[in-house]
Amino acid sequence: MASSKFIFIFIFVCFVVGSLMPSTKAQDPSKLTLEYYSKTCPHAQEIVRTEMECFVRADPRNAALLLRLHFHDCFVQGCDGSVLLDDTETLIGEKQAEQNVNSLKGFDLVDKIKEKLEAECPGVVTCADLLAIAARDAVVLVGGPYWDVPVGRLDAKKGSLDLANDDIPTAQQGLLTLISKFWAKGLSATDMVALVGSHTIGFARCANYRDRIYGDFEQTSKYNPSSEIYLNKVKETCPVDGGDDNISAMDYASPAAFDNAFYEQLIKGEGLLNSDQEMWSSMVGSQTADLVNKYWADPGLFFKQFSDSIVKMGNITNPDGGEVRKNCRFVNI
Repeated sequence: MASSKFIFIFIFVCFVVGSLMPSTKAQDPSKLTLEYYSKTCPHAQEIVRTEMECFVRADPRNAALLLRLHFHDCFVQGCDGSVLLDDTETLIGEKQAEQNVNSLKGFDLVDKIKEKLEAECPGVVTCADLLAIAARDAVVLVGGPYWDVPVGRLDAKKGSLDLANDDIPTAQQGLLTLISKFWAKGLSATDMVALVGSHTIGFARCANYRDRIYGDFEQTSKYNPSSEIYLNKVKETCPVDGGDDNISAMDYASPAAFDNAFYEQLIKGEGLLNSDQEMWSSMVGSQTADLVNKYWADPGLFFKQFSDSIVKMGNITNPDGGEVRKNCRFVNI
């Protein structure tokens, strides 16, 4: 009976994943190159790096802010800077989406970088490329891997609140839903487990992990005494009622360093977000659990796969084209 149930689940997972594989009309990243600004703004990446060094030196948490902005940008319409758009009378942006409002920060940092780029090369470097480069530098500056960033993206002339609400993964979703959302963007389960490793430097709002710590946390951590100590500490930060905006590190062992310690936390059953712990604890998660094990055992493997996967994600472009925004918050007039 148990065997039949396992076979049914396996077939169901294969069906869901297979039916959600990207179509042949995938967005075309062919215009992205490493040399795109070599003549028009040769110091672009140096400018971004210098600003990022200042931001991370002032507060290491700024690294996670820029990395998250890049992720949330790419999951809606492709990597097109749409996440940066402010609402206007004629444009509804993405900042008020469920996974963005009260959570995404760092827009002021983007403004500062853009000002420097515009002073050096007016109307040349896009906000979408700015985010992609800044995300790489953010990771490097807190001890993570380096990767070359293909550039040449265009900035969207519109955003989509509906797509932001639908496409961006949420903290409460189960593994099958999470896999389907990544596959819809052309990203595999392997890409997903590697990219979620970025939570090694992230912080989460109490509103996003309250259900988890007052739910099955003790069950997944197997009532381990050391886990109970951690759980009680997190509950002090996130009470049953109130404190929605209080934050806790998703990697309590080394929150300021980009490393693989996050995966050990999942293996212990101590993932702060339900969506993270699902990769290890879900009954249909044998593949993702195996990847969690591998990335914890081999930090070099994690770094390599993270670099490959974030480049893959960053190559999702907006097929509608766009422009080079002068101000990342508004489309050009």
